[in-house]
Amino acid sequence: METAARLLRLLSLLQSRSRWSGADLASRLGVTERTLRRDISRLRGLDYPVDADPGVGGGYQLGSGGRLPPLLLDDSEAVAIAVGLRVATASAIAGIEDAVVSALAKLDTVLPNRLREQVASVGAGSVQMPWPSRSQIDTGVLVSLARACHRSEAIRFRYTDNQGRETPRWVEPLRLVHTSWRWYLVALDRDRDAWRTFRMDRIADIQFTGRHFVHEDPPDPVALVSEGTAYAAYPVKAQILVAAPLGDVRQYVAPSIGVLEEAGDGRTLLRMAAFDVSPLVEILCGLPYDFEVVEPPELTERLREVADRFARA
Repeated sequence: METAARLLRLLSLLQSRSRWSGADLASRLGVTERTLRRDISRLRGLDYPVDADPGVGGGYQLGSGGRLPPLLLDDSEAVAIAVGLRVATASAIAGIEDAVVSALAKLDTVLPNRLREQVASVGAGSVQMPWPSRSQIDTGVLVSLARACHRSEAIRFRYTDNQGRETPRWVEPLRLVHTSWRWYLVALDRDRDAWRTFRMDRIADIQFTGRHFVHEDPPDPVALVSEGTAYAAYPVKAQILVAAPLGDVRQYVAPSIGVLEEAGDGRTLLRMAAFDVSPLVEILCGLPYDFEVVEPPELTERLREVADRFARA
């Protein structure tokens, strides 16, 4: 492999994950570790910051600052990015409109004609429905939290809860979760020694601590957000046994609607919540499977009323 091509391949590998051992990188490139060290020096000479940890357990990672590395995209990735940028201005992220236009313009200049036509056809053949008013998050908050998750670095910030109370938090971030309505941070709250979900639009004054960590047995971040947003946040809680496997029920119940658990004997436990039972009835009427209401009794009564009304119709 020629040196220039090898350097591009090395940059691509360094971007693909946060840390590499020298042996792994050399093996991927098909070179000796001595040649790898020379290539690392060449990248540094081109103003690409590559951090190295010495010793047996050391490794390499792409540092911050310096020159922006080139992105090596295949056709499907390039189209996906272009389409994603076109719909980004309708997202819940504030202050990105100008950046989106600039990024689209740069990408359009390098896209081959066949890919530019694909992106144009998607834009011409689609229209986005307007969203109801919703709180927006700051771009800087999103980028900072994503960086903390990627680098496994503990952070501190101020958080405002549902009652408007502001408290300082010290957390170890795990993942960002988007529900198509809001963004959430899933993190281990060190002061409370418990996993928590944080609405991103309520986070402010993020500070990086420089302390890195490794999560042991972390939870499923999507399940944790589902628990907090679809169940724990509402006063009327329901449990329903659905006569179908979890994988089948999941096609009809999104994580933002309810929490699903294996119940044995090919059945699924569905946990939902709301301010009253009416929306729960609507969801259950849309299920193509038999079910049994475990609780609450008022949900059973409302279902009987709806069944009688349907029978009369």
